[in-house]
Amino acid sequence: MKWKDGKASEVMLAGLALFSLLIFYLAEQTAQLERQPHFDKKLQAAKLSLVAREAIKSYSQTLGIKVDIQNDPYRTGIIGQERTPITSDRGIVTSKILTTNPNYAAAFVDMLIKAKVKKGSTIAVGMTGSFPGWNISFLAACAALELKPIIITSVGSSDWGANLPALTWLDMERVLNERGILSFKSSAASVGGGADNGRGLSPEGRELIVDAIRRNNVHLLDEATLENNIVKRMAMYDTLSKGQAIAGYVNIGGGVASIGGSQNARLVPPGMTQHLAIKNFPVRAVIVRMAEHGIPVINLLQVEKIAERYDLPLEIVEKEPEFGEGSLFFKHRYSITNTVILTIFLLIVLFVFIRIDVKHYLLKRTAVKQTNPETV
Repeated sequence: MKWKDGKASEVMLAGLALFSLLIFYLAEQTAQLERQPHFDKKLQAAKLSLVAREAIKSYSQTLGIKVDIQNDPYRTGIIGQERTPITSDRGIVTSKILTTNPNYAAAFVDMLIKAKVKKGSTIAVGMTGSFPGWNISFLAACAALELKPIIITSVGSSDWGANLPALTWLDMERVLNERGILSFKSSAASVGGGADNGRGLSPEGRELIVDAIRRNNVHLLDEATLENNIVKRMAMYDTLSKGQAIAGYVNIGGGVASIGGSQNARLVPPGMTQHLAIKNFPVRAVIVRMAEHGIPVINLLQVEKIAERYDLPLEIVEKEPEFGEGSLFFKHRYSITNTVILTIFLLIVLFVFIRIDVKHYLLKRTAVKQTNPETV
């Protein structure tokens, strides 16, 4: 074996660089889309979420509610108005639009499975009217996983949520029940807002919410103080679970009895937390008390952080996301065998052309041919 003297020429190095790029391109072509874990459940939940959303849209049209395509560009029919008498807090329209994506149902399936819930598990849920898109997707995830949610709702909603007095979250929930799409129903409901009893709302707003609770035949939670509201909720979850262990607690929105206000919301991480660290929470809200019992908690409040974690859109794009698309369902997977073979082939070629005097062997072969022309 004759080794090469000196360094490889620049022409050869450039050629080898191009050859390396060709190998990299070939390796890229070996990637194939692969279904992600729990694909079937995720797809089932996302599809159900879309069906449920369309049902609400159909119902809202019967009420004569027009879609504002400027603030509801995907024409979902579940985006409210900026301000109504039952609006209890500020909200951002972009966040509300993003949460109408039915693929959030797949993200919620992933969170629930990571919380180690199983078929038939009982979970406690505290939701508000602020994110009807998330409410729908979460209940769709519960249906796909065959869970038993105990739901307590704070009916008040922030801007652009379910804040139309004729179409509150409880009305949406009832429509989904009546049409046989989702069988879950709130066991109790409070007015929401400050202290969970309507503080900050006008008398008209509070009355409109109480009317909504009554027309949907839901038990009214009407305690005088926030502490009493929290204690009442804990007692209801305990009673309604009928002795079955609560496998998880889920907060959707900023209900003060559930999450404990804005200061608590900054201390409870978004998404699933298996063991919530004990901190000096200003309010021992339901989510804190559940965590103190060693129950996993899921906090659905900061839309952008959850979207980023699950590779879901962070901005409003012209084309609405389709259910079943994205890395929650599929990811590219490279062929390890083909990649190893291509890598070994590349290393051999690099070794031959950089370390061995190839020119010597080529010239030697040419000289032999010239000496024995009959071999040509």
